[in-house]
Amino acid sequence: MEKTLVIFKPSAIERGLVGNILTRFQQKGLVITGMKMMQLNEAILREHYSHLVEKSFFPLLLKSMMASPVIVLCLAGKDAINVVRLMTGATNGREALPGTIRGDFASSNQENIIHASSSPEDAEAEIARFFAPGEIFDWTPANTPFIYSSLELN
Repeated sequence: MEKTLVIFKPSAIERGLVGNILTRFQQKGLVITGMKMMQLNEAILREHYSHLVEKSFFPLLLKSMMASPVIVLCLAGKDAINVVRLMTGATNGREALPGTIRGDFASSNQENIIHASSSPEDAEAEIARFFAPGEIFDWTPANTPFIYSSLELN
């Protein structure tokens, strides 16, 4: 099964949306293989958002992401990266379609509730950035045959 990283940003934590969002992922059939709460600091954010460090909005991004603890998740499933990205919706909450996480819960480009890995390479690097090897669990829930056909599991 493919793995992906998700961060419940301070906007999700402060607004009490964690349960609602987590339920959506679980109802979709994604498996939580790692989960923890942590306080992000500037060093890890500069690494995580290295492609944005030179942007004029980066100081605002730092402030936003350090406003409260976050919850980081490693989710697994068939095509998990694409599935989570589709569920997340457009970056700008005002442009995200209804039914997506951002479309239902966000009205901002900056305070957009959630981060999701964008590619297999990013997912691998991001999972390693936020989780130690012993913090990710490889397990198959008993309900897996009711989520995927046996042909999809091979």
